[in-house]
Amino acid sequence: MKLGKLRRKDIPRCVEIEKVLFAVDDPWSARAFHSELESGAYYLGAYSSEDVLIGYAGLAVVGPRGDYEASVHTIGVDPGYQGQGVGTALLRALLDRADELRAPVFLEVRTDNHRAQELYRRHGFERIGLRKRYYQPSGADAYTMMRPGASEQEVG
Repeated sequence: MKLGKLRRKDIPRCVEIEKVLFAVDDPWSARAFHSELESGAYYLGAYSSEDVLIGYAGLAVVGPRGDYEASVHTIGVDPGYQGQGVGTALLRALLDRADELRAPVFLEVRTDNHRAQELYRRHGFERIGLRKRYYQPSGADAYTMMRPGASEQEVG
């Protein structure tokens, strides 16, 4: 597996994976992925040795220089490749980017997605809130989680 910048030609494959992973919660459309790439957000793809997209992840950064905040917008891994470190590699790459900017990182995760919560905890995230009925149309709740920025981690 290798990581690289998510390519526009990968968007149809992203949509396929979305439909499998998030079928009950309004999976992202091709238009949504195009919008994210056009916004300048940091998007990566995970590729098999045959250059097939097997996962993707995106990080948005906002705020003035020196006072950035980052938000994980999505992480998705083809079910056939889950449990092989793809999601971990994608998350670490996003966190490396946030650390370069010394930005704290926020995300939302379904309250019933224990596997993802554990991944985030292992990477320094803590629950800081609950968003009732965050995911639609299922109405599933989400935890908001946060990981301090690099400078805050060094002090703490």
